[in-house]
Amino acid sequence: MRWCGRAVFLWISLASLVFADRGAAADVSPAVVEASSLWHYGAYLDVGYILNFNFPENHLWRNRATAARHNEFAPNMALAYVRKDATESSRWGMELGVQGGYDSERFAFLHGEREVSGADTLRHIHRANVSYLAPVGKGLTITAGLFNSLVGYESLYAKDNVNYTRSWIADNTPYMMFGINAKYPLTDNLTVTAFVINGYYHLSHPNDQPSYGGQWAYKASPRLTLTQTVYGGPDQTNTALQFWRFYANHIVEWKGDDLTIAASYDIGTENIADRPGHPRAFVTGGNIVARWHVAGPWALAVRPEFYWDRNGRWTGSEQFVKAMTSTVEYRIPYKWTNTTVRLEHRWDESTGAGGGFFRRGELQPGVLSLTPNQHLVLLGILWTFDSP
Repeated sequence: MRWCGRAVFLWISLASLVFADRGAAADVSPAVVEASSLWHYGAYLDVGYILNFNFPENHLWRNRATAARHNEFAPNMALAYVRKDATESSRWGMELGVQGGYDSERFAFLHGEREVSGADTLRHIHRANVSYLAPVGKGLTITAGLFNSLVGYESLYAKDNVNYTRSWIADNTPYMMFGINAKYPLTDNLTVTAFVINGYYHLSHPNDQPSYGGQWAYKASPRLTLTQTVYGGPDQTNTALQFWRFYANHIVEWKGDDLTIAASYDIGTENIADRPGHPRAFVTGGNIVARWHVAGPWALAVRPEFYWDRNGRWTGSEQFVKAMTSTVEYRIPYKWTNTTVRLEHRWDESTGAGGGFFRRGELQPGVLSLTPNQHLVLLGILWTFDSP
């Protein structure tokens, strides 16, 4: 209920901001014209067909939250949004959007976590926040509400990534955060951010205590950026410090004219309060993403990765995963829209005490058999509409 109360407060704040800007628009002036250009709106539709050569009867990708429906037509995501930028000439900003689709169902929980009241409705909120650019030094930006996660390189939305399917570290770290963050550029090359949020996943609710974290991003050269984000907080019913979850995300990105290469490495740990002896859970994973713009509308991408969930705390299964994803992309721009067609092949191998993927056949009635390997071939169609 606390979450819902904060959400209502946030909606009232957003409405006040919108009507305040409408009142100002009555007096047409160059400043108002400039302010109107800060408003953006758009829509997004993601549909795909993923052929899983294991042909599982339940059509599911085991231990995954996104692109998890296989061997069937899948409307994975649809959203609409409005956004206002915060600038020196118009210091208040906001984001508000709604979403739906298969990818919005389980993206905000770890396996077995308690959900907030109304989670099935709240999962349809894409973003809902207000921001303020304070006239402090080089400019302090404060954002409150539901905002994009500071952890990770990949987005919940396939349109923002170079591959259609997301990596294992992306699917097991927060795609969104609910709380407040403050970002400040210490120098032209170094920006720091601190945040206080309601938990690791914004729709899980193990307790009423907040979590904390910070990020630094350093532009080592015009093409090279280094980023580190750390998180710490109580994500179990026992909120004692010895049971806090600690997680760190590291990213190195190099962007050329036609080639982008990024490497990510994550590591996390926590003691498990409800298991005998309180064992220390450990998870780590990494990947390299490379995208080459070949020519015109064509691009190629590849992503090798690994992921080790030693205690099954993050995925729900004790497993070590290796994967390789290869993508061919063709993009069709038209006015304010972009239609992106992606053809992708993905191979995953999951080993360990709880490893494996669903396949055709049952070990016994109601229990699907598992296999360590999985090959996917998919066709994804992504349509975006974004105002200038």
